[in-house]
Amino acid sequence: MGDTTGYVVVAIAAALATFAATPVVMRLAERRQWMAQPDPRKVHTNPTPDIGGIALLIGILVALLLAWQMDRFDPLFRGNSETLGVVLAAMFICGLGLVDDIREISAPAKVAGTVVAGIVLVWTGVTMFYFRIPYFDVFVLSSDWIPLVTILWLLVMTEGINLIDGLDGLAAGIVAIASAAFFVYSRHLGDLGLLAEPNIGPLIAAITCGACVGFLPHNFNPAKIFMGDSGALLLGLMLAVSTSVVGGRADPATQDYSSQTYFFLAPLFIPLLILGVPIFDVLFAIVRRAYKRQSFATADKGHLHHRLMNLGHGQRRSVLILWLWTALLSGMALYPAISTSGGNIAPFGVAALALGLYTVLHPSVRRRRDGDEGEVADDDAVGSDGALSES
Repeated sequence: MGDTTGYVVVAIAAALATFAATPVVMRLAERRQWMAQPDPRKVHTNPTPDIGGIALLIGILVALLLAWQMDRFDPLFRGNSETLGVVLAAMFICGLGLVDDIREISAPAKVAGTVVAGIVLVWTGVTMFYFRIPYFDVFVLSSDWIPLVTILWLLVMTEGINLIDGLDGLAAGIVAIASAAFFVYSRHLGDLGLLAEPNIGPLIAAITCGACVGFLPHNFNPAKIFMGDSGALLLGLMLAVSTSVVGGRADPATQDYSSQTYFFLAPLFIPLLILGVPIFDVLFAIVRRAYKRQSFATADKGHLHHRLMNLGHGQRRSVLILWLWTALLSGMALYPAISTSGGNIAPFGVAALALGLYTVLHPSVRRRRDGDEGEVADDDAVGSDGALSES
């Protein structure tokens, strides 16, 4: 089912296509005035193109077209409707986000549109087969539950990426790291014979990682383009697909590859850990807005990236800190799964402690606490084009 070299080639194609398409999309946005305008809730001071999702979609489609032409990926395309379902759902949800970027649509309308994209996935077979409840049981999903669980997972993923798309390069970097980690995990399951084949999960993860890497040079601070809702919803869908068809299809009847409970729970916990930053942000936003008796659709500045900047970190450093947390959580999830030496995660605990101390004890944080709010952060200061994005 495609060797690693094949996946790398397709990921590089996604990166190159996205990188090349982004300047074209920027010119289109400037000509049509599809720009994110400065306002009191945003930090950027200049109008900035915010339809980067189109470039991401182009990169993804080019990579899928290349994979379709490669013999090694034949089982994923021949007589398999799942890749077509991903293409249709990706185009639909990117279009939905594009409409929101250009003229804004209501939160219920976006949810309804996301549900439609989920129905397309279900209709073409891009679904979970199993669902694990930790320390309780594995459930083989019935035909009644498959659509509900698949669509709910899609809603969580798209909302998670949409919420963290608040600083230049933040969402693209986190999705790139998470997709790379999930690709490693899914390939490991495949090598052990624990993943039902053919499985599109590794291919979707590799392509998603490549597209994000190609977009980052244009999107990192100071960003020349934002991904917008078109990009955030698209990346959320790609993550939902790769995690659901791997984590929801790892064979629960085959537990002899490890007697440890960890491996029984791994297909559930690994996606949650790898995607820990956006998932935590979603949960925190729900609790925060419920406590304030606000609608969940109400925009605020209580997200993780906002809090890091309020501590005194500049925009670039805030992004790098959240990238590091994503990489650390991914390492904690992957190491026990792929290690042959017992999976000691103590070094990751030490690294987490060090990163936590760095986050709260950095000199810029101490200056902010001392009231010296004028000094934000040397090379981390927000540029004229850099900004909190539209989330």
